[in-house]
Formats: sequence, C-alpha cells, structure tokens
Amino acid sequence: MNTILLTATDDDISYAAELLKSGKLVAFPTETVYGLGANAMDKKAVEKIFTAKGRPIDNPFIVHIASLDILPNLVQTVPETARRLIDLFWPGPLTIVLKKNPQIPDAATAGLDSVGIRMPKNDVALRLLKGCGIPIAAPSANASGRPSPTLASHVMDDLSGKIDAVLDGGACDVGLESTVIDLTGDVPVLLRPGGITAEQLCEAIGDVRHRFEFIPGTVPRSPGVKYKHYAPNSPVIIVKGQFQRYVEQHAERYKKPGVITYETVQFPKNCIVKNLGQSPSEHAANLFSHIRYLDNEKVDIIFAQDIEGEGLGVALRNRLYKAADNHIVQG
Repeated sequence: MNTILLTATDDDISYAAELLKSGKLVAFPTETVYGLGANAMDKKAVEKIFTAKGRPIDNPFIVHIASLDILPNLVQTVPETARRLIDLFWPGPLTIVLKKNPQIPDAATAGLDSVGIRMPKNDVALRLLKGCGIPIAAPSANASGRPSPTLASHVMDDLSGKIDAVLDGGACDVGLESTVIDLTGDVPVLLRPGGITAEQLCEAIGDVRHRFEFIPGTVPRSPGVKYKHYAPNSPVIIVKGQFQRYVEQHAERYKKPGVITYETVQFPKNCIVKNLGQSPSEHAANLFSHIRYLDNEKVDIIFAQDIEGEGLGVALRNRLYKAADNHIVQG
C-alpha cells in the first residue's frame, strides 16, 4: 500500500474525508497527538485499525466528532455532568465515556457497553470531521506500544505502507493524549490523566475518583491503561532526586546515552541531551517527540528526569512511567 502524505489545504482535507467515508484509514492531527481515523460506524473499517497498528482487540477506541448533533446517534443518554463538562472543555482534550448505542460496532469499543467520545480542538481535525459528517474512531496513529506521534513524520515512521493517507497539520499543541473520564457509574472516574487536569474536573463536577491502573480480569474502559504504551526501543530509566549527579556517575558505562531533562545544566560529553522546556505545557508538547528523537539516534539508554507536581504533571508522569515500564532509580 502506498501511503499518501496530504497537506492541510481544503482540497486535501476534502480528499481525506472522502477516503474516510469510503472505509479507508487516514491519520490526522489533533491538539493532543495524531490519530488514526476510520469510520466509527463501519465495522470493517474499524477492524483495519487493529491490523495497521498491531493493536490488541480488547483496547477500545475513542470516537471523534465535530458536532453535538451526532451524540444522540452514539450514546443512550447525556447526563448533566457530561453536559457541564462539554460546555466547559469541548472542543478540547477531554474524552467522556458514556453508555453507547448499539449501532456502534463492538469492534470500536472492545465489546464494552460504553464508548469514549471527544471533540478535538484542532482546526484541521474539525475541518476533516465536518467534511466527513460521520463519527471517526481514532486511536493514536502509531505502531501499538510505541511513543505517540506528535508530527506527521512520526506517523510515517511507524505506519507508512500500512494506511491510506496521513494529513499533515504540523506539530500537536498539547502533545499528550486526552484526559478520559468515565461517567457511566454513580461517581465519575478519571481513567487517564491528560490535558484537562483532575483539579479542573473536580472544580466542574465535584468528586472524581482516580483509576489509572488496569484491573486484572476486566476489559479496560479507556485506551492507554492495560498494555505497554509509549515505549521506545531504547530502555528508559527514570531518575528521582539528584538527576545530574546520577547521569554523571553512570553515563560512562554507555557509548551513546540519551538524556531527557528540564534542567539547563551540563551533562557528560557522550550524552545526547533533549531539554523538555521550562513549563509543564512545554514538557507535554516535547515529551514524545524527544523520546522518538533519541530512539532514532539509537542511543543505548535514556536517562529521564522524574516529573513531579500536580495538574499536567500527573499526566506527564503517567506517560513517562509507562515508557520506562516503571524502571525507577534514586539519584
């Protein structure tokens, strides 16, 4: 298969919309990461995503929409808590899990009775979704388990020859996958931290429980929970405490060590250093891109500085720890 690289012109977006309506796979930018889209109501199209990504079939997708008019076709009810969150955070990096309508193929929801819905806050994504006029199921547009793509080139690295087209809309603003909140029970449950923080959710709707880890024997109600995610080929070690000192003490063991840090300090000369920036929003926008850069440099190991704090820091730490498979040392 020849994967076509499209640009964000009206003609190319219209072409991408026609591809999606005809059952093809198109990767497209959102404010979070690039998504791999298929018609959410087309079982065969949805199943192609699993093949292209090498994705486990019990890992549900998020369905993207551009208009609230589509919601009644997708979910049974929209509770008041959901309406409040929609008013505050849509379009934006928030996925809301609700009870699904039966016309959504089980393949898109891993057989669950619920579906995650979001309206992205990215002009290219919204133009594409409006051009389609259909809901689009779209997990991250990477090979399963790899760091999420925040540039079109990342998608091509992983999926070229496996999907029909990539719509290049430049770099993603947020850089981390959407926050996922489950509203199917009596109490809202935060399943995945992201660009909308737990503090923002609590301020909007009150008590919100956290359940970031997979419960054995269940089907995950959110992507990014059960399986290995965000991992480069190079092993990642998270260093808590004295990061610079730890790297200085251990870098000489490796021919080409990589470093991910937010400090502007000197590291050993054999290190390839990528700085995340000074603010949590910069950290989020750069994290996956830096991991991919070091992986492409074929570093022997990646030393990553631990990320602490509340708000967006919770999501950053969640992704970093998964990338490192919780390999943590004390500096």
